[in-house]
Amino acid sequence: MKLKLKTISTPSQSPAKQIGAFIAKFDPKMEKLITPLRKTLRKRFPTAIELVYDNYNFLVFGFCTTDRASDCLVSLAANAHGVTLFFNWGATLPDPHNILQGGGNQVRWIRLEGPATLARPAVEALLKAAVAQTKHPLPTEKGYTIVKSISGKQRPRRAPAK
Repeated sequence: MKLKLKTISTPSQSPAKQIGAFIAKFDPKMEKLITPLRKTLRKRFPTAIELVYDNYNFLVFGFCTTDRASDCLVSLAANAHGVTLFFNWGATLPDPHNILQGGGNQVRWIRLEGPATLARPAVEALLKAAVAQTKHPLPTEKGYTIVKSISGKQRPRRAPAK
């Protein structure tokens, strides 16, 4: 079954306010993980176009070379259980340390414990390789954020109480 994403236009809210509301749906522990990871990637890719999807399964921040999701270098995806860094073309990346997970034809990922994970040399090498193999170069001017879609129905963003 394919889900349709519904784009909700809220011109009265800035992307920053919308994103703040998206992140506030999570447990405080997850909020404290998502926010610094996003900031670290924004600092790493200051000219990238950030595409945001608050969809059924995940809150996703794509760091892209154009405003098309297919041109994302990496995506940060958060759900109630953790945050994952997706390499959209990860299957073609050199991974000598075998840290990428997944076995599909295209996407690979790494589970993130925190911003320190992004600073590991093996992860930094993957980020550089993702930039090197992109079809379109990163823009030269400062990047910006586009909230692409907000799903009307979503899985819970907070883990169930134990």
